[in-house]
Amino acid sequence: MQMDFTEAVGWAISLLGIFSGLVFSLVKLLLSQMEKRLGERFAAQDKEIAKLAELEKDFLRFQAELPLQYVHRQDYVRNQTIIEAKLDGLRDRLEVVQIRGAKE
Repeated sequence: MQMDFTEAVGWAISLLGIFSGLVFSLVKLLLSQMEKRLGERFAAQDKEIAKLAELEKDFLRFQAELPLQYVHRQDYVRNQTIIEAKLDGLRDRLEVVQIRGAKE
């Protein structure tokens, strides 16, 4: 079996074409898989970002509602002192009324 130069070049070009087609297909497959994985990663990151944004909203809502539900210690002590002073005043008046009632 003899092959002349043009046949050899033809076979070489054919094999090179087949090989380059296989390499191109392999590279295309790898790139599509990489793009798919990147898409999945970005989707997961978007979900995490959405969760963090929701958490931030909840925290801001908590900060806004906290003053409505929380009483400072100083405010509580002041209010309690006022209530106790009023109760002491009532007790003193009641004692005066009782003493006057006992004298009559």
